[in-house]
Amino acid sequence: MSDSEQNRPAVRHLTVDEDSCGQRLDNFLNRELRGVPRTRLYKALRKGEIRVNKGRVKPDYRLVTGDLVRIPPLRVPAPSEPPTIPRYWSQQLAERVIYEDDGLLVIDKPSGLAVHGGSGLNFGMIECLRQARPDDRYLELVHRLDRDTSGLIMVARRPAILREIHRQLREDKVDKRYLALVAGKWPRALKRVEAPLQKNVLQSGERMVRVAREGKPSITEFTVVERFNGATLVEAKPVTGRTHQIRVHAQHAGFPLLGDDKYGSDRGEALCQQLGLKRLFLHAFKLRLRLPDVGRLDLQAGLDDELESVLDKLRK
Repeated sequence: MSDSEQNRPAVRHLTVDEDSCGQRLDNFLNRELRGVPRTRLYKALRKGEIRVNKGRVKPDYRLVTGDLVRIPPLRVPAPSEPPTIPRYWSQQLAERVIYEDDGLLVIDKPSGLAVHGGSGLNFGMIECLRQARPDDRYLELVHRLDRDTSGLIMVARRPAILREIHRQLREDKVDKRYLALVAGKWPRALKRVEAPLQKNVLQSGERMVRVAREGKPSITEFTVVERFNGATLVEAKPVTGRTHQIRVHAQHAGFPLLGDDKYGSDRGEALCQQLGLKRLFLHAFKLRLRLPDVGRLDLQAGLDDELESVLDKLRK
C-alpha cells in the first residue's frame, strides 16, 4: 500500500449512543464534523454520502440508540481562530437568562441574532453561549427561532434533558405561545389555520415556505388579544413546528405579520412606516413544560421596548 493510500481519510461508521439518542442528524453531524460548513453536510446528505443504517435520511431525522451512521471523509478547513463574538451580544444574552438549572437554560433571545452560525453568518446565539460559558461542556439548541423572532428559546445542558424535551415536543406536551401583530382585522371566529406547508430553497440560498397540497401537515391556533385601527394583536400557538409556520399561516389567512420582509404585504409595510416598526413583530412570550426532578415550568418573557412602543402608538 502506498503512503498516499495509507494517509487517505477513511469512511467512518459511528454507532449512536444514549447521549445522542433523539438528536437531529444535522446537529449530530455538526458536532462530529466541526469546521465542515453546514451547506457541505446537507449536500452530502442529499447525495447519499452520509447514511443511517445503510439508507438515505433527511437532516431532521431523529437518531435512535444503535443507529449506524456512515460518515465519509469530508474535508475540514484548516484550523482557525474561533469567530470573535461582539461584546454587545454576550452582554445581551447574559442579561436575558430567564431560567437556568443544571440541565436547561432558557434565554429571551433578542431579534436580529440567529440561533446558530452558517449561511454567511460567522456566529449565532449558540456560539455566543459556548464562548461565554466555557465551563459548560454541553450546550445544544432544543428548538429554533427565526433570526428576526425574539423570545423564549431552550438550550439543553445535558443530553438526557435534550432527549426528554424532544420527546415532549413530538408528543405536543410543550406549550409554546407567541404574540404577533398582524395587518387588518383578524376575525375572532378564526381560531385555527390548518394548511400544509412546503419548504423551498431559492437559488440565492434563501428559504421560503408556501402552502402546498404536497407539503407537511401544519396547524396553528390563533386568539385575538387586542384590536387596533388597521392591525390586530394575536396570540399564536403552533401545534406543529414547521419553518416560518406562524408567518405563512397568518399570510394564508389574509393577515400577514407586520415587519415581515418575506411574507408581508404593501398594506402592512405602509403601517410599519407610520409606526416606525423596523423588525418582525413576532415574540415567543410563553413556555410551559415539565422537567424530571423539577416539575412544571411556566415561563414568560414580555415584549421589548420597541414592540411595546408600537402598541402604545396604536392605542393612541
